[in-house]
Amino acid sequence: MGADMKNLRTRIRSVDSTLHLTKAMGLVASSKIRRATEKAVASRRYADALLDAMAVLTADGEVAKSPYMQVRDTSRTRLIVIAGDRGLAGGYNANVFRLVRELGEAVYYPIGKRACERFGGEFASSEHVSYEQAHEWAEAMCRDFENEEFDRLGIVWTRFDSMMTQTATVDWVLPLTKAENAPARTVEFEPDAATVLTHAVCEYVAGLLTARLRESFASEVAARRMAMDSAGKNAQEMIDDLQLKYNRARQGAITQEITEIVAGSGME
Repeated sequence: MGADMKNLRTRIRSVDSTLHLTKAMGLVASSKIRRATEKAVASRRYADALLDAMAVLTADGEVAKSPYMQVRDTSRTRLIVIAGDRGLAGGYNANVFRLVRELGEAVYYPIGKRACERFGGEFASSEHVSYEQAHEWAEAMCRDFENEEFDRLGIVWTRFDSMMTQTATVDWVLPLTKAENAPARTVEFEPDAATVLTHAVCEYVAGLLTARLRESFASEVAARRMAMDSAGKNAQEMIDDLQLKYNRARQGAITQEITEIVAGSGME
């Protein structure tokens, strides 16, 4: 009986320590949520504006021969994979990696510690990548695509649907494609649409990548907050259950001691 009570006390202390850890991580995530979601919303509006602008450009017949509009064999794929810098975020990282597996063979350019650990490469924080850094990567990608060193470029990221839901998805960035419902041309391009497209494509890739990074980070923070809330609730339930078992064991031990004392007194 004494050994059981000792084991229960040890487990209660262990789970309580875990509870404090989950609460601390939940508080850290909570402190980042507001700013991260504000950046994600602003970045989404920026990404939508970029997509609208490119839809207008790619709808122009003059750009059809641009190297960025040429659809080639998709056997040489490059994927920019955005994952988290840390774990303990529910299925956030796992969902990203599951989608990557489904996309088939590719050359990976990971962003985030977890992605770098999985695919190799120099670590770059998914939270702190600047637009300037994203622009450098975009320039390299656009140059390689124009030189036909690969056939298509995708960005694997996580869409922030709500605090409860985040969805791993992929944007196929290069080659550019004409939108099915392309808007009617309402602008004149100088000197011509093809030249504007050539100069705009790098800004487009960099801007879209930055936006997807911001939204992915908001998704990671939200997923971690929900995971820590769930873990904290489960830990508290475990503590309550263990405490109940401990109290019953203690009551049983006291009852046994009283019984032994009464039995001993009767023998006298």
